[in-house]
Amino acid sequence: MIIVAHVLLILLGATEILQADLLPDEKISLLPPVNFTIKVTGLAQVLLHWKPNPDQEQRNVNLEYQVKINAPKEDDYETRITESKCVTILHKGFSASVRTILQNDHSLLASSWVSAELHAPPGSPGTSIVNLTCTTNTTEDNYSRLRSYQVSLHCTWLVGTDAPEDTRYFLYYRYGSWTEECQEYSKDTLGRNIACWFPRTFILSKGRDWLVVLVNGSSKHSAIKPFDQLFALHAIDQINPPLNVTAEIEGTRLSIQWEKPVSAFPIHCFDYEVKIHNTRNGYLQIEKLMTNAFISIIDDLSKYDVQVRAAVSSMCREAGLWSEWSQPIYVGNDEHKPLREWFLIVIMATICFILLILSLICKICHLWIKLFPPIPAPKSNIKDLFVTTNYEAGARPAVCISEFPRRGTAASVERLIKNILDE
Repeated sequence: MIIVAHVLLILLGATEILQADLLPDEKISLLPPVNFTIKVTGLAQVLLHWKPNPDQEQRNVNLEYQVKINAPKEDDYETRITESKCVTILHKGFSASVRTILQNDHSLLASSWVSAELHAPPGSPGTSIVNLTCTTNTTEDNYSRLRSYQVSLHCTWLVGTDAPEDTRYFLYYRYGSWTEECQEYSKDTLGRNIACWFPRTFILSKGRDWLVVLVNGSSKHSAIKPFDQLFALHAIDQINPPLNVTAEIEGTRLSIQWEKPVSAFPIHCFDYEVKIHNTRNGYLQIEKLMTNAFISIIDDLSKYDVQVRAAVSSMCREAGLWSEWSQPIYVGNDEHKPLREWFLIVIMATICFILLILSLICKICHLWIKLFPPIPAPKSNIKDLFVTTNYEAGARPAVCISEFPRRGTAASVERLIKNILDE
């Protein structure tokens, strides 16, 4: 046991000595790197390179380096190697700094900074292009056995406000290690290039590298300032609409199906939106889906137009643009109403028409009074029928008959009775 205890003590002491050698000495002096350079290696791409300070004291520690980008956009990161690639715009210039660092769990030791700079390229202010926009689109490649899909690139821009009339702009793009110059331009009224079209490129639609676009120029009257810009593919990729959209109605069920767009992404990498428009009442229904089929309950008496669009799902890459809507498909029919509905409408219209005609006839011909004359009150005796006396104030004189007329005056009596009844 005593021997074992001595062995353990020896091992413990050796471990402490080893750890003491490995721990950084807080009094160690860190020296900055040397020969720090910035070199342009491609469009919007630079290589930062430096060497460890040869006078740096070595104590079995792993030195690291902190890189700080000062312009055009601030950034910083750490690395163990002595070079670093950086993709960034360069038309505003570029500057960076680097220093040696040594860190542990408790503290950070660092040397002083060393810096290098790239000046902005020459050119007169206001001569560079403005409002540069680019879009990509994927098509099937029937000419290559290596790639099933081909990506096109289309860019547009505006001429600089102070660019001379004889300015000629030239566009280049870089994706990965491939760089190409545009061959197909569109021009303004003065013959200056304002758009570019690449029907075929080396861009990978599923790639994640930055797309770099540079536009420089020339003029006999002024130095044209170049302009470069970085594009993320997911932000400019114009997805194709879904294919073979179909819609069928069975009773009150509207069934819609479609196929994925032309794209290098597989079928599970798409989100969809379905738009159903009721042309009869203007109601609009939009549904978001992750499948390529949808069933909706509808009014079977209406007509509908159906459209579908697509976007690459965030499961496969960062969210980007939606495609254009597919061509509308029309289903249903609101031109012919059911027989029962038409019958009710005709009956109601006929009844209203007959009532209108009758009311007009009655008003014009007083037919109502002739059909239904007022009934006179019953008389107590025959004398009341022939003798009427009006005792009211302001009434006309009473008509009296003292005796029955002779036989020859029967017609006169009838006329007299009729006049009395009418009055």
